[in-house]
Amino acid sequence: MKIHCIFLKWSLLLFVMSIPLNASCIPFRNNHTEKIKVACIGNSVTKGYGLHSPEKDAYPSQLQMLLGENYEVRNFGYNGATLLTKGHRPYIQTQEYRDALDFKATIIIIHLGLNDTDPRNWPNYRDEFISDYMHLIESFKKGRDPIPHIYICMMSPIFHGHPRFKSGTRDWFCQIQQAIEQVALNCHTGLIDLHSSLYNRPDLFKDALHPNEEGAAIIAKTVYKNMTGDFGGLKLAPIFMNHMVLQQKKPIPLWGKANAGDTIVAFIHTQEKTYIANKAGDWKLTFDPVPVGGPYQLNVTTGNNQSITITDILVGEVWICAGQSNMEFPLKNATNASSLISEASDDNIRLLNKKGIVRTDDAAWDSITLKRINDLDFFEGKWNISNTKEASEFSAIGYSFGKLLGKTLNVPIGLIQISVGGAPIEAFIDRKTLEFDPRMVDVLYNWKHNDFFMDWCRIRTAKNLSLSQDDLQRHPFEPSYIFESGIQTIKGFPVSGVIWYQGESNAHNAEHYQHAFPELVQSWRLAFNQPEMPFYFAQLSGINRPSWPYFRNMQRQLAHSIPNTAMVVTSDLGDSLDVHPKQKLEVGERFATIALSKHYHFNDLPDGGPEIRSVFFENEKVILSFSHATQLKTSDNQPIRELEIAGSDCLFKPVIGAIKGNKIIISSKEPDIKYVRYGWKPYSVGNLVNENGWPASTFQINCPYP
Repeated sequence: MKIHCIFLKWSLLLFVMSIPLNASCIPFRNNHTEKIKVACIGNSVTKGYGLHSPEKDAYPSQLQMLLGENYEVRNFGYNGATLLTKGHRPYIQTQEYRDALDFKATIIIIHLGLNDTDPRNWPNYRDEFISDYMHLIESFKKGRDPIPHIYICMMSPIFHGHPRFKSGTRDWFCQIQQAIEQVALNCHTGLIDLHSSLYNRPDLFKDALHPNEEGAAIIAKTVYKNMTGDFGGLKLAPIFMNHMVLQQKKPIPLWGKANAGDTIVAFIHTQEKTYIANKAGDWKLTFDPVPVGGPYQLNVTTGNNQSITITDILVGEVWICAGQSNMEFPLKNATNASSLISEASDDNIRLLNKKGIVRTDDAAWDSITLKRINDLDFFEGKWNISNTKEASEFSAIGYSFGKLLGKTLNVPIGLIQISVGGAPIEAFIDRKTLEFDPRMVDVLYNWKHNDFFMDWCRIRTAKNLSLSQDDLQRHPFEPSYIFESGIQTIKGFPVSGVIWYQGESNAHNAEHYQHAFPELVQSWRLAFNQPEMPFYFAQLSGINRPSWPYFRNMQRQLAHSIPNTAMVVTSDLGDSLDVHPKQKLEVGERFATIALSKHYHFNDLPDGGPEIRSVFFENEKVILSFSHATQLKTSDNQPIRELEIAGSDCLFKPVIGAIKGNKIIISSKEPDIKYVRYGWKPYSVGNLVNENGWPASTFQINCPYP
């Protein structure tokens, strides 16, 4: 959920113990006897429910450790408390509330609302939530001089494992978050986001509601940073590095962290931009498009003499290369790649190869690896200038794609690879999309055992995690994991588009993938703020796996149903025994040709193979009509192979087809032809191509009644 930036204007001069806007250190006591009092108001998350030692590990106790001896932090949490006065357990009726009033704190932190998602509460009394919250806030101000400084918190997450998640909690939770934002605006309080820092850490919530000790520590650190304004100083988002490529002809956003109130000054080319970091330490500024080429230098400074310099920046075209092992497949292992590698030293091609810290091979992972995976510290890599070493290890498809693109466009090319061998599509989709899609939400439940995931994925996951004692241990195959650990780190970075090669780990369920793939495309288009971002994908190649013809046909249908997508046919480049065919350069070149034709408007280039468009009867013949073909032919000048028909009995049999222009004519003595299909073999040797030599896709089509 988007958290609005709320700027509060207040001064340290108002009262000695208030927290300065840009504090590099924590204020001391106003005399030698009194401590600064901090009251933590809340429910069971504040109380420390489920922790082995709440008195030591609950977030208020950990906040006390961070703030030090000049502060006195008290925990006034109450299990099950609601914010709503008419809720089933109103906080204002508890002894903890009365004790908090008597404590007369200088700083008050309120984290309420989670229990208001109960069906006894929000559906009945939602209209009273804002006013009840405002009354609670006012009760802590009444009769106080100086007025305490009050922060209210965006709620920590409730995950899908909560028993009421699908029956109302997920929807009401978001509505309450919006109401909390409104309360902060109405009352001019501070607003602390406890949601964002924990939303990608379901492993810290055993019961889907209460964080463990590590989760409580994250809450304490988040509160501490917001109280002090100390966010660790100037930082850029991790995507901004030396040797990077920025997208041409688009505004260039730059963002990161700084201490609250710091003035950020950034300079590139002839432009200087300024921004003041908000209360949460966030800042973002935007440059106008910078001319293609370079190299450029980016300088970012703050008023307290912190500075970051990024050098050797080029401006050109940026593409993401993503998927599973066939996209990850390195250039050094591809057929006929030696000449491409020998010419790989190219200053105009820059590679960001985000590799996992461990491969998803048949091995058990050690405790250090498992911890890093839980911490989302899975991907490594930095921008590099193309050379023989970097290119050899980069995606063969991605590099071949980028090389042809750069040669044709004559601009710098930046390629970002995020691929994980064996990963299912669900791992690449953001959590909120999965949670709120009525079909996709079920993939989140018991994912290590449910049938949405291919048995191979589940077996490999079990092997990798076999040394873990943590039931919530994460894995790169887990729903949303690759998005949260990888895509999230480049989210919002302007790119031209995406090339995608994935599906082998979902080929057991074509119907599910037909729904999941559009959700993936939408998820990424939202992440990169580009509602029409090109998303080109590879169709699965040929191999002796029975479900693949159905899957390839489904992919063909997807290419026609999702705007600004296109499919690269690869069945002619397959290997009957190897799921990783080595003819990858051709796949990359096909991707590049489609991008040049569709995205860059080189209208004289082919943009795909023959595509079945219609079928009709004429003079007792079935006529198939194709687009993307002026003259159909076969790749080997032999008759069309793997063309089949079926009647109302749905039993397919081979048939001969004659080519005439962009049509195939089938003459048959069958009294009723209901279906025609082509290339319907797991390992297809179909030979239908167009005048450019591009192959036709596997397809099945219904015949209209003559």
